[in-house]
Amino acid sequence: MTVELVIFDMAGTTVRDKKEVETCFAKALKRSGLNISEERILALQGWAKSRVFHLLWAEQIGDDHPEFEEKAETSYTLFRKILENHYKEHPVVPQPFAEEVLMWLKDNNIKTALTTGFYREVTDILLKQLGWNKGLNEDYIGGEDSIIDLSICSDDVEKGRPAPDMIHLAMEKLQVSDKSKIVNVGDTPSDLQSAEAARVGLSVGVLNGTHSKNQLESLTHDVLINDLSGLKEFISAPQELVI
Repeated sequence: MTVELVIFDMAGTTVRDKKEVETCFAKALKRSGLNISEERILALQGWAKSRVFHLLWAEQIGDDHPEFEEKAETSYTLFRKILENHYKEHPVVPQPFAEEVLMWLKDNNIKTALTTGFYREVTDILLKQLGWNKGLNEDYIGGEDSIIDLSICSDDVEKGRPAPDMIHLAMEKLQVSDKSKIVNVGDTPSDLQSAEAARVGLSVGVLNGTHSKNQLESLTHDVLINDLSGLKEFISAPQELVI
């Protein structure tokens, strides 16, 4: 296949995640009075966080409860504060091979987009700490001097993952109309589910993020790779690289 666009998730895929998001999320849940298992938290990785809190409160008290909306918004606000403070106080590190792969794609005239379930404030903190915001315009579209061509967050779409909205928006903004020429890369079930919903040419799961092979292999995908170095090999010479 001819690849025109590669769409990457951020936390766990291109940005190293040592359970920071999961930990911050768990803190917000505990302080909010939500008793949620670690497995349930992990299953919702990659989703738009506002949607997650609404979902969890609906499961606990019902969305017809008179305090449902207030509780969901209060929990979400608390999570935002915890997460923003964490990323402001701790270094943000790219995943192994992430920058190498992004630069290789640029050198080969393949467009790149970063998508995330984070809202814009946190997305901007990550981009700035990594230096990946350089060359992006006010619409977060890159140019000759940028390492990425586009940044999309949950604020930019009506529905975050596992819906395909962010993939569709990336196609629109980067003017790529052929889904068969798009590769979507992520480390969570919601990444693979959004790729399936969008019917992209290739759906790639990365195994050095938040989910293991056992957690991803049952989901629809084309290939699972140990880390992003495998993506470069796969695009250069497509072959069966399922680990």
